[in-house]
Amino acid sequence: MNKRIIGFDLARAYAVLGMFVVNFNTVFGSLTDKQGLSGFLNLFNGNSSTIFVMLAGMGVSLFTAKGIEQSDLRGNLRSIILKRSWFLFFFGLLFFLWWPADILHFYGGYMHLAALLLFVPKHYYLIAAGLAVGVFHLLFVLVPFDTGWNFESFQYLDFWTIKGFLRNTFYNGWNPIFPWVAYFFVGQYLGRLNWNASHTARNTILAGLSLFIPIQVLQYYAAQITTNSDMLAYIQADYLPPFLPFMLGTMGFGMVVIGLCMKIGERISHNLIAKVLAETGKLTLTHYVSHITIGFILLAIVTGKPLDEQIMDLPDTPPLVILFFAIFFFIVSCLSSHLWLKKFSNGPLESLMRKVSG
Repeated sequence: MNKRIIGFDLARAYAVLGMFVVNFNTVFGSLTDKQGLSGFLNLFNGNSSTIFVMLAGMGVSLFTAKGIEQSDLRGNLRSIILKRSWFLFFFGLLFFLWWPADILHFYGGYMHLAALLLFVPKHYYLIAAGLAVGVFHLLFVLVPFDTGWNFESFQYLDFWTIKGFLRNTFYNGWNPIFPWVAYFFVGQYLGRLNWNASHTARNTILAGLSLFIPIQVLQYYAAQITTNSDMLAYIQADYLPPFLPFMLGTMGFGMVVIGLCMKIGERISHNLIAKVLAETGKLTLTHYVSHITIGFILLAIVTGKPLDEQIMDLPDTPPLVILFFAIFFFIVSCLSSHLWLKKFSNGPLESLMRKVSG
């Protein structure tokens, strides 16, 4: 098995576990409690989703790499990416009826834009990422960020109107195209690097740390640096709104995780546990859907809570229960991935997407 691919899928497996923690905690736990174990669970907020998006960008670059040297392949490769983007977009919209914080339809938007830049020189991806962040900040000046939101219930009131849908998708949804497509572009840049060279993973880790550590220090000492409430809110914003400090910090963290997983993949590529984790990473789309459907239903049974709006008014589930359940569901997902891939080459939803896109 290719070491580079194992490292890539190990990073996706880490993001799968983080995704389980974040979404189980979002629905059943507390997003505001920053103390103790609950605070630990909330550390995953933002980081897991951003790593997923960066890895998706890497995946697109790796998948279309042949088109760099063979221009006759470009049209077909671009067509496949566009078809997959539409599949994710429409599947995500259907899934939104169950899970209003769906990210798949946003993925479709990221991939559609990425298809326009598949074969450009890699430094253009960093320029595009910077422009995406800039566009978001411009929109923030022009449109109040809370437009359409009821942040008490986390419901988006006019999502199914044309105006509300466009605003949510491009500006102030959970993972809007601006600025989140920046993560995808950075992932495309990383996917163009030579991961067979030993220094690539090391340099990625160092670059990530050079972003992550200064941002963490800035956010920690922000109250001592300024007393301006708006500036404090800007520096310490977490996920919503996704201001520049949040983007840089989570992007840096993602680079560290990806670089570390690549290095780990080099050393334990033949280890059974590494193989099972890598197999889990290959079924990320299937696991995304399964944990939000089967996982939510099982955790609702365990906690005795209803899966409706009433859950917001009920006491928070203890963080230890959420953590243990997330780990349990991750282990089950790993085992099911291993068994599934003994008979099939791709996960069920991954196979469906490939069948639709070619």
